[in-house]
Amino acid sequence: MSLNLPQGVQITGPIKPGYESILTFEALELVAKLHRACEARRQELLKARVARQARIDAGEMPDFLPETAHIRAGDWKVAPVPPAL
Repeated sequence: MSLNLPQGVQITGPIKPGYESILTFEALELVAKLHRACEARRQELLKARVARQARIDAGEMPDFLPETAHIRAGDWKVAPVPPAL
């Protein structure tokens, strides 16, 4: 089975009957566009994730972001639990 693929798109897995209704040219074009727009940032985030995990593995404890301290220090409260619960 063969699909009409946008330029630069490759499908490396098996293409089974019925896939053509999901992997339309337009759908593949959208995925390719998203990949091109987001791949560099996605790779940055994956590297940051590995680095963060290494710090945690070395004993660093996760903590809240400093820029959200005002939320935790605020004088807010949630509503009480309803009697029905």
